[in-house]
Amino acid sequence: MPCTHLPLLLLVLVFLFPLSACAKNNKAITIIKGNQTILSLQSIFRLGFFIPSTNGNWYLGIWYASSPKPVYVWVANRNRPVSDPDSSTLELTSTGYLILSNSRDGVVWRTDNKDPATGYRFSDSGNLILTGKNGSPVWQSFQNPTDTWLPGMNVTSRTAFTSWRTPSDPSPGLYSLRLSPSFNEFQLLHNETTPYWSTGNWTGESFLGVPEMTVPYIYSFHFDYPYTPAASFRYIVTPTSDSAPGVGQPRLSRFVVDSNGQLKQWTSEMQNWITFWSQPEDQCRVHALCGQLGFCSSTSKLLTPSACMCIRGFLPKNAAAWESMDYSDGCSREYGDSCDGRDTFEAVGDLRYDGVVQMSRLPQVSKSSCEKSCLGNCSCVGFYHNYKSNLCKMLLEPPMNIKNSSSWTGTTDDVLYIRDQIKKSSKRSVSTSIIILCCVVGSISVLGSTLFVLLILLRKSEKTKKEEEDGFAVLNLKVFSFKELHKATNGFSEKLGHGGFGAVFKGTLHDSSTFVAVKRLERPGSGEGEFRAEVCTIGNIQHVNLVRLRGFCSENLHRLLVYDYMPNGSLSSYLSRTSPKLLSWETRFRIALGTAKGIAYLHEGCRDCIIHCDIKPENILLDSDYNAKVSDFGLAKLVGRDFSRVLATMRGTWGYVAPEWISGLPITTKADVYSFGMTLLELIGGRRNVVSDTPGGEKEEKEPEKWFFPPWAAREIIQGNVDSVVDARLNGEYNSEEATRMATVAIWCIQDNEEIRPAMGTVVKMLEGVVEVTVPPPPKLIQALVSGDSYNGVGNGLSGTSCSEGRGCSDLMTGLSSPGSRSSFGGKPPPSL
Repeated sequence: MPCTHLPLLLLVLVFLFPLSACAKNNKAITIIKGNQTILSLQSIFRLGFFIPSTNGNWYLGIWYASSPKPVYVWVANRNRPVSDPDSSTLELTSTGYLILSNSRDGVVWRTDNKDPATGYRFSDSGNLILTGKNGSPVWQSFQNPTDTWLPGMNVTSRTAFTSWRTPSDPSPGLYSLRLSPSFNEFQLLHNETTPYWSTGNWTGESFLGVPEMTVPYIYSFHFDYPYTPAASFRYIVTPTSDSAPGVGQPRLSRFVVDSNGQLKQWTSEMQNWITFWSQPEDQCRVHALCGQLGFCSSTSKLLTPSACMCIRGFLPKNAAAWESMDYSDGCSREYGDSCDGRDTFEAVGDLRYDGVVQMSRLPQVSKSSCEKSCLGNCSCVGFYHNYKSNLCKMLLEPPMNIKNSSSWTGTTDDVLYIRDQIKKSSKRSVSTSIIILCCVVGSISVLGSTLFVLLILLRKSEKTKKEEEDGFAVLNLKVFSFKELHKATNGFSEKLGHGGFGAVFKGTLHDSSTFVAVKRLERPGSGEGEFRAEVCTIGNIQHVNLVRLRGFCSENLHRLLVYDYMPNGSLSSYLSRTSPKLLSWETRFRIALGTAKGIAYLHEGCRDCIIHCDIKPENILLDSDYNAKVSDFGLAKLVGRDFSRVLATMRGTWGYVAPEWISGLPITTKADVYSFGMTLLELIGGRRNVVSDTPGGEKEEKEPEKWFFPPWAAREIIQGNVDSVVDARLNGEYNSEEATRMATVAIWCIQDNEEIRPAMGTVVKMLEGVVEVTVPPPPKLIQALVSGDSYNGVGNGLSGTSCSEGRGCSDLMTGLSSPGSRSSFGGKPPPSL
């Protein structure tokens, strides 16, 4: 609507509420000057100048007004900051452009609208809009985003989200998100050229690579004209009655391409922003994250602030950039580059790198010959050598983003060796007389000082040991001697249980009457230093649903962990139809939710993800109030992830192992989700999933299909017969709505395809009722165990097979999990049964 002369009252209102305005009499409108800011109508967003770091650079941007810590969603002048905001203004010019100018630098930013603007408005969606004469938009910040994708923002083939350079530098970074050239999927790109993650193709309802979209949550997705240049995608946050009590504000949510190349989904709960989802899940899959010769570690190292580090003998090329979390420059040799025949090689293991590196291959040569060839070529920065095939592959340029090969599919025997230098001593002109004098003086002093040096070293060793123990004390961890723990447990006489990682004994600390549980690890897979470092990492993790680690012993070959004692034992002792102990439904639901929260914290709340690898009722302990405490977290890594041995010693727990474990696929957090789902079924039914041929198995002879509980339970739950699955001993005294939700979540967790299983953070929200839980598809692998085909040809042979015997059941799971086995047996159990 064209502007006219306004009454005095209306002019006052415009100045009081500068949410929208229009050019008048062809004069420029000053929207913001200096430290002024503008709020959207419901005070959700704020527009103004901000300074993200202490370097003195100011930017014009938009951020959430309600967040205690500013969360920026858009930046105008990210390429040209201003140093003096007091003399900076944001104006709508008489010619119809929005400009940011400074008295010293002139115009530092302007809009590129084709049609002149006559007004503007600042919406509650966070969109700054310029309007033309007819009131329609001629330019929008939503069409010119930075790193943040907000609800309602249409993304087209011309739209790209580009990360900040660092968390404190809004200038364009190296990573971006945009529609693919085929207009049917989104891609994360490095340097606008190299894709390293994609959503997968659009199916009509979701993207193939984002199964979380199929779980009803707070979003609705809209993809118009996919597979065409006119493609346009947006998401909308569905309103809820409890999203913001009292003011009716919508839920706050955003997607961000962060400076380290991950696409993250954030949601705001109680004014705190929580990461709900991120891709790639493994940060080391971000292309070129750590730069040339930089090493990327997916697992935590003690006191390491990020995934990037330099291998021994190398330092960051740009130390200041690394301090600001920009690792793209990578690492360089500590003592500079040269071509010296005295160079050495550092074996860094079975590693891989990003991109393509110029390489020279030498077949059938020994490692020493490969090393000599590399030393003779000044362009050679390292080599791979395969000890089986004697294949030598010399790298003729620095590799990018070196990482563990475990992040790749498949295995290899190649070992990477990186070229390093021996520290060169500086050349000095020293006269022979001085050398002789030094030798004489040295010879006289050596004998007299030897004893003194030994004394100093002894004292230093004692001091170091004390400082080390003090350091663990700061982390609330006590360093025990083996003698102390031997005495505390009365010679390890009262055994509480035995798991895959070792036996657990009850003990009493000598300085108090406090009971503790002492776990004696068997065959730890690390040295004393590494063990202490990893224990320190675990000791830092504190959560109400995790068992607290009190201390440890690392003495000679002894590796012991000391935990809080849980008086009500493990959940496993309550999961038997013949057990005199009966948990109420309220307690069961609280245990389920607490366990889920504990696992979710390990996956998503810690600085670095921890995969438990052994979720089962034996590892869910109950305190005096029957609150769930997850135990043994982090132990898989602590003992060297010797999965084969752990599985071999887990008597009867094969039923908790996800199919990808047995089929040899890489293990992710979704393996824990599967195990949790299996445990959840036991908690609901008040029984173990597997019934062996024991004297107490009389009932199962009448119902032979229930020898393996999960497939029968899954079928009943999917058909809506949840009541038949719930523990009959409760006599109907349970919350039907909670039982249905809990049972349905369990089936979602035990899906064959790990991509379909929800993340543990989502599981928590499902159990709490925040996320709607729909009927899941039947898990086919476990369903095959009770199908009609499963019994053909084998009669009742199953009833004579005990899983605790270590045969039969594991073979069956292997047969169902391996594609080759499935084709061989046609969906039936292996003939060994």
